[in-house]
Amino acid sequence: MTVTDRRLAPYAASDATSRGRRWPEPPPRCRGEYQRDRDRVVHSTAFRRLEYKTQVFVNHEGDLYRTRLTHSLEVAQIGRSIARAMGLNEDLTEAIALAHDLGHTPFGHAGQEALNHCMAQWGGFEHNIQSLRVVDRLEEKYAGFDGLNLTFECREGILKHCSPARARELGEVGERFLRQTHPGLEAQLANLADEIAYNSHDVDDGLRSGLITIEQIREVTLFRTLHDEVLEAYPRLTGRRVIHEVVRRLIDRQVVDLITTSQKRLKESAPEDIEAVRNAGCPLIAFSEEMLALNRELKQFLRQRLYRHYRVTRMSVKAARVISELFEAFKGDPGLLPPESQQHVERAAAEKGEAGRARVIADYIAGMTDRYAIAEHQRLFDPMHTT
Repeated sequence: MTVTDRRLAPYAASDATSRGRRWPEPPPRCRGEYQRDRDRVVHSTAFRRLEYKTQVFVNHEGDLYRTRLTHSLEVAQIGRSIARAMGLNEDLTEAIALAHDLGHTPFGHAGQEALNHCMAQWGGFEHNIQSLRVVDRLEEKYAGFDGLNLTFECREGILKHCSPARARELGEVGERFLRQTHPGLEAQLANLADEIAYNSHDVDDGLRSGLITIEQIREVTLFRTLHDEVLEAYPRLTGRRVIHEVVRRLIDRQVVDLITTSQKRLKESAPEDIEAVRNAGCPLIAFSEEMLALNRELKQFLRQRLYRHYRVTRMSVKAARVISELFEAFKGDPGLLPPESQQHVERAAAEKGEAGRARVIADYIAGMTDRYAIAEHQRLFDPMHTT
């Protein structure tokens, strides 16, 4: 019997063991609870916006570079494949993967750092926590509740890390950061599927852009090993097909290592159910020590040669300026915001004062796409631009 024919492993998340939703709802009729989560994410406004949000390269720099949307789809594909091989819940893994970047700012990490700086005296800004805020509060799709009302298991997967102070504010979903326990296996899996996707595809996009070269990245042990394998197997292969074949193997090598290592850990730990997973004392989904070392080397290369490349740095500086100037403009005069956002600012300011006002402005900016943020900045600061 194949894995797809078998029932879920006893330690996998399931509808029967779910801790439920913040607002009780009748069970779905023709789908599972985690399918409902996934579908709500896919139909959300925040998910559609990911199409025009930066991964590494700003949206207008080229049509073939990854965006937050294509990255999220790739994480979901990798996550589902691993979940199926391990008897875990594919639907929950997919829902977490598709939702994990919903709170990301425009302009990638440069945008996040700029907005975090703007919000420093009001609790800061972190896209991981913002993603939870999006699904819990900011989406306005349903008559009976704010947000998407996702299951606890999906929400705990979205919240990958959190300070103790912030965890205390988040109720049940933040408890594990105070008790130092772990999320379910699907959440652990989605987190590492994210890592596999961005490491591998940043290599692809970096080479496509010309910001890094084959000769440079051959300094990285894992890439060099796979590149040599491809050239030996296909000595006449040239151009982009060589890179595609290497990247395909890069993903496969990490996936196989993750499955093998995690299955060994699960066998040794033998958790009876998802609660035993949460209290296992360490994550049970993990890479081998050898793969961790290889990945560290790859990450270090990407950090030094791609993320800190002068062309990326130039764009990051511009992005930070756009975010900071938008924040200061809206903070100084909320009347510059659209009417609906002005109403949100007024309510938040009445409830929480200056901190509430700042948080709503951060919500508005974080929800922007790259091109909308650029256009909004031009409308506010370019005297020749008509609004």
